[in-house]
Amino acid sequence: MPSLDVNDTTLYYEDEGTGPALLFLHGWGTSGRTWGAQLPDFTRDHRVVTVDWRGCGRSARPVRGNTTSGVVSDLVALIGALRLDRPVVIGSSIGGSFATELAIRRPELIAGVVPVGAPGYWPSTQVQAQAELVAALRRDRAGTVAGWVPGWYAPGTESALIDWTVRQILDSGVYIDEHQATADGYDPRPTLPGLHVPIHYIHGELDTAIPLEVARTCAALTPGAAVSVINGAAHMPHQELPDRFNTALRAVLARMAQAARATS
Repeated sequence: MPSLDVNDTTLYYEDEGTGPALLFLHGWGTSGRTWGAQLPDFTRDHRVVTVDWRGCGRSARPVRGNTTSGVVSDLVALIGALRLDRPVVIGSSIGGSFATELAIRRPELIAGVVPVGAPGYWPSTQVQAQAELVAALRRDRAGTVAGWVPGWYAPGTESALIDWTVRQILDSGVYIDEHQATADGYDPRPTLPGLHVPIHYIHGELDTAIPLEVARTCAALTPGAAVSVINGAAHMPHQELPDRFNTALRAVLARMAQAARATS
């Protein structure tokens, strides 16, 4: 099992393919397995790395470091250890926040960011709801997750996909709840105008967990940014409608590569 020891924890990762590097980051409580519908396509012409960030999937579950800064520090170490050459970082949900923060803090390490259904500033407007979620997770983790996750997906989504997502979250460590407990204090909007790494938001049309307006607001603040909307999808478009998502992502990557050639 490929693993890497960084910052007093152990991360599981997968590294396949050759070509321009892509680094995929999953959302809260899931794992790199959520990108399974992307791997066969993108490993044909890219070097593709997926990682289970600390506390999730097949990685270790430490009590400390479960913060945005902690995960970003892990990603910096991962990029260095694997000698990734300025990857484009694609992040689902909170993984999109990690990717954005990586671009803000270490722009020289990456070539672009693609947040997918990223929360952005939204939790900071939902203080009471975040507090209630954290309390519910501590009181009845299984029931809370089982009741919450179906809302991530569009109506008509196969129950097997929803059930699999629930199982992944329940298999992850409880210490990742720190991300939910502190999410109401995160707002990237003041820093986005100074972001010089190319960024393109992908968002599901039907996302009720994080409204589409969040991506549009963040894009309007970010130099050169734009939004691609996946019609018919909700918070997990890469799983719900993978063909549409993959087409959109390829178009984004092509634009980023073209812009990089134009400025080199």
